[in-house]
Amino acid sequence: MTCTLILTRHAKSAWDTNVPSDHARPLNKRGRRSAPAIAAWLKECGYLPDQVISSSSQRTRETWELMGLDAPAAFTERLYHANSDIMFKALSEAEQPCVMMIGHNPGIAAFAHSIVASPPDHSRFDDYPTGATLVVRFAIDTWRDLAWSSGNVIDFAVPRELLGE
Repeated sequence: MTCTLILTRHAKSAWDTNVPSDHARPLNKRGRRSAPAIAAWLKECGYLPDQVISSSSQRTRETWELMGLDAPAAFTERLYHANSDIMFKALSEAEQPCVMMIGHNPGIAAFAHSIVASPPDHSRFDDYPTGATLVVRFAIDTWRDLAWSSGNVIDFAVPRELLGE
């Protein structure tokens, strides 16, 4: 059996708002276009999550909502600007075979680099831009068996490329 991770950085967020905190920042116009584009790519490729674990921020919630995918989602404060170790721990507690995690940089980029055996051949993988999505398979039966540097990259996409921007 295998377990699959869909690792998505939230879509592009707005900086010119009057929200009270970084946690409350919404998506901007480009982000509202990017999230559905990533979802369409995931559907087209057959990468559909059974479970979603996401940061509790407004921009990660909006990203998930605009994706319109059908899976139970848990929004947790511990993934808000989480580092690699926290993300690893959260994933190792997952219960379904295909899990989507939605989070923030710099933690999500560091986690992506640390979890794969070798990175994808893509110029944007290192900086993991907003909306970037990595699909990784692990030769494990349960997420409790997760190990660093053990994932095989299946795919990687960036919204701007999907939208032809």
